[in-house]
Amino acid sequence: MKKLLFSLIASGLVLTAFAQNAPVSYKKRPSLGINFVLKDMYTSDAISRSSISSVISNKQWTPFSQLDPGLSVQYFQGLTEYVDFQATLTGSYVKYPFYRRSGVTAPTTAKFLVELDAAANIKLLSDKYVVVPYLSFGLGASMYTGTYFAAYAPAGMGLQFNLGQETFLHTQFVHRSAISNLAVNHLTYSIGLASPLKDKKEPVIVTPPPAPVVVVEKDTDGDGILDSKDKCPTVAGTAKYDGCPVPDTDGDGINDDNDKCPTVKGLSKYDGCPVPDTDKDGINDEEDKCPTVAGVARYQGCPVPDTDKDGVNDEEDKCPTVPGVRENNGCPAVKEEVVKKVAASAKNVFFVTGSAKLQTKSFKALDEVVAILKEDVALKLDIEGHTDNTGTDKVNIPLSQNRAKSVHDYIVSKGIDAGRLTSEGFGSSKPVADNKTAAGRTQNRRVEMKLKYY
Repeated sequence: MKKLLFSLIASGLVLTAFAQNAPVSYKKRPSLGINFVLKDMYTSDAISRSSISSVISNKQWTPFSQLDPGLSVQYFQGLTEYVDFQATLTGSYVKYPFYRRSGVTAPTTAKFLVELDAAANIKLLSDKYVVVPYLSFGLGASMYTGTYFAAYAPAGMGLQFNLGQETFLHTQFVHRSAISNLAVNHLTYSIGLASPLKDKKEPVIVTPPPAPVVVVEKDTDGDGILDSKDKCPTVAGTAKYDGCPVPDTDGDGINDDNDKCPTVKGLSKYDGCPVPDTDKDGINDEEDKCPTVAGVARYQGCPVPDTDKDGVNDEEDKCPTVPGVRENNGCPAVKEEVVKKVAASAKNVFFVTGSAKLQTKSFKALDEVVAILKEDVALKLDIEGHTDNTGTDKVNIPLSQNRAKSVHDYIVSKGIDAGRLTSEGFGSSKPVADNKTAAGRTQNRRVEMKLKYY
């Protein structure tokens, strides 16, 4: 119930601007409505003892099962387009929670409560709109069980939904503040329909008889063709086109009689035809820097360049300034003997057991790799570290990464640009031999070095 109430309050703050076909005046006519009502006799008291935020956070709002139902009849009449008078008569059965200061004992069973109040509804929009939020203020009186009388001041908010034909759905949230000894603060939630008491009288429109029509033969556009025979009586034309101008089918400003391409927009310099596209690449010759060779727009109509003339264009060539082969993405193929030499050097890289520190006997093999990289500055090198499955990934992965990094740092220390190198560790995830044997584990504890050109 609380979520519904807060949704209605939030909705009331959104000004809906869907206008309908409406009468000249949007001042509400006398209307009668009937509503279903729920009385909340306890939440106001809880709020007065703490605060509304405390009541919401502590879930002290009266649950739906404890609300008291009732019915109300309402009378509406517009005072202006933005202010309506509202009178409400409500009947419900409630357990009236008399305040202790009243000296009246609260009943143990629900009894009949009658409330009558008058209020002014101040609307944010006129009845022209589909949804109209409004605020309500007034005065009222109540009678409980025919014995106890009280006075209160109702104040609240509502949403009015225009259903058409000046019929409205009203939802209201009203707080009734006690202003007499026997009154108690309480909340009322209601929803209902209201329609005018009488049908609206539609104005009678008297249409004067039409004036007699006098037909006079004339030539409005002065082209020598009478309007009765002129298919374009307000525009000068030719007899060939029944009084209309020479058509321009494609709308390019060149009439069809002079247009060699009458159904396609063009230019006068090309006799009404479009700018030609000799190489059929979708770029016209006036914008094409290579008008006789098919190309692409980003190169102004020229083909994608091939800087190194290796048959692989620069957009697909990973080595655009070095001639290569298509199978290697435009880069040169690494010589087989160089690949084998680097692979052999990798097998002669050794580390202190359980450490990433290089043994001095590894330096000769690594220096051979450095020499190869210095000889061909276009070459790049990927360094991979691997371990056997002894131990866990928590140990093996960092160890393999650190060993690959040690090789990386050694080669950089010999004058090779770090941008030409990558290093990565894979732990025991890529074995090359069976980890169940000592020989297999030895093979799996390795560094691999792979040459490439990109």
